[in-house]
Amino acid sequence: MDNEVAAGNSTSTLGHLALGLTLLAFGLGGTGVIDNVAAADAAGLATWVGGVALFLVGLVALRGGSTGEGTAYAALGAFWFTWGTAVGGGASADAVGLFMLLWALLALTLTMAASGSGLFGQGVYGLLFVALLLIGIGALADNGGLAKAGGWAAAVAGLVAWYGATAAVAGWPTSLRRTASTSAPAAG
Repeated sequence: MDNEVAAGNSTSTLGHLALGLTLLAFGLGGTGVIDNVAAADAAGLATWVGGVALFLVGLVALRGGSTGEGTAYAALGAFWFTWGTAVGGGASADAVGLFMLLWALLALTLTMAASGSGLFGQGVYGLLFVALLLIGIGALADNGGLAKAGGWAAAVAGLVAWYGATAAVAGWPTSLRRTASTSAPAAG
């Protein structure tokens, strides 16, 4: 087996697991669905799993020749590390909103770059874009409802990323395939 292919598959799976768990924790905290749990409570996970681990996975993917995955994971690792270490630092709502909107641009870039990769590539990044956009606008407009909707989008993105990685490890299906129905010719 080619080492570059194996490294790409491993980094993709590990990257989606790290991204999925981080997005799920961040998103569920943002929804307010669990009492006394807020998005800021995911800061430790975001810093170490979403930040450091994802950044390292990105570097390994880049070294293995996977420019797309490497760029995505390293950039998302930088995002999560920055968010995780800055949360609760007393930034204004406008600064938080701007931060989220700027990183939404990264998610939009990743969404467009992942065209053709299906639900588990483009879908995760598209949902991340929607989440960051809603959270950013919600912070700028002081609208908790938009931020909560962004939390749900992040949670769904996390579930999709987690399923994609788990499916790769467990051999589960990662696409919906239609089976062609054939009918027997009429007896005559």
